[in-house]
Amino acid sequence: MNTGAELNYLLVLFLVLYILAATVRMGLHVLNISHLRHESREIPRELAGAISAEKLEEIRAYSTATGRLDAARHLFFDLFLPALVISGLLPWLAGAISTWGLSFILSGILFFFACYLLLGILDIPFDLFQTFGVEKRFSFSTISWSTWAGDLVKSVLISALVLGILLAAVLGIIRSFPDTWWLWSWLFFIAFQALASWLYPVVIAPVFNRFEPVEDRELARDIASMAERAGFRISGIYTMDAMKRSRHSNAYFTGIGKTKRIVLFDTLLNDHGREEILAILAHELGHWKKGHVVKQLALSFTISLLALYGAHLALQQDILYRTFGFDSRVIYAGLFILAVFLRPVTFFLSPVRATISRRFERQSDDFSSTMTGGPGPLIDALKRLASRNLANLHPHPAYAWFSYSHPPIIERIRRLENREEVHERSSAQQ
Repeated sequence: MNTGAELNYLLVLFLVLYILAATVRMGLHVLNISHLRHESREIPRELAGAISAEKLEEIRAYSTATGRLDAARHLFFDLFLPALVISGLLPWLAGAISTWGLSFILSGILFFFACYLLLGILDIPFDLFQTFGVEKRFSFSTISWSTWAGDLVKSVLISALVLGILLAAVLGIIRSFPDTWWLWSWLFFIAFQALASWLYPVVIAPVFNRFEPVEDRELARDIASMAERAGFRISGIYTMDAMKRSRHSNAYFTGIGKTKRIVLFDTLLNDHGREEILAILAHELGHWKKGHVVKQLALSFTISLLALYGAHLALQQDILYRTFGFDSRVIYAGLFILAVFLRPVTFFLSPVRATISRRFERQSDDFSSTMTGGPGPLIDALKRLASRNLANLHPHPAYAWFSYSHPPIIERIRRLENREEVHERSSAQQ
């Protein structure tokens, strides 16, 4: 075995993946911002009367600011992560931990905690600038410094708990079942995700926000009726105090079994009328009715099974450890290196995920139109959301194709308007 040559090949592959990912990602950001600068001078026909020239300029400025921040954040970690892995810091950390005489599981947990704590600290400046710079500048952020700090502490504690449980389970399974750990870990992930989905609405979400039953009984009745018509059983309809952090609007379904519920941001209730709210929720119902949640879970579980099996094979190769400075197999360090390896890989798979997601969004738009008697209410809701949230009206097609989970807002409105014309002609003939 020509170890030196193989080491070079693996290192070259690692660096090439990161260089390509960083180059493509930065190129897409530059392309998108440049396109925005040159194409966003006129109000799209679909939004005529819904936004003003001043609002259009605000949208352009906000989209540019968020685009530049995202580009800077991604570029930083695209450079830092490979530097971290090849710097020799990881072997030093593993060696230092080994001198403490801890168990395999505790050593692995401590190793991962140290790495993720470092990454979390490095991400704080970007989060601060986004929250108190960009979002404050455009009057979105309403969060106080104390609330932000409290959220940070809560997030760290909850993340540490979840990560600790996952790592303890996986490392314990690896130690007990070295040949089949990937399969047992996969089954554990499925069970853990089901438990987390059940607990999230009633245990985790209330740590950050206050949830109260919707006070508008007529609206709650209409929502419950629509959910029943769609075959969706819910345990409650709640409003969330989103305004204490941001003016962005949203609504979502959460939970499984008896914890399944509908959550409306208080900003959504303030900004939208009854028909628009029902149209937005009908769109979300469409994801359940069309089986999108199940399909996405099935795809996620399949990919995770393949990834775990691939990790099982990779962790048996000495080249993985020697390439990055380890003298012996340190399994938990190998897992972290593979996680870093996955970053550029998942980036290049983004168009596949985005394409599937956009298809699901179109189907949910159609479902909403059917549930609300036509696409009109959803069109009005999308126009208001575009204005309130300062949605980019002119994303570059390549950027949207690569990363947008939803079709661009103008494309969605245009498609729904065509559907509305068909609906009106059909109604006239009847």
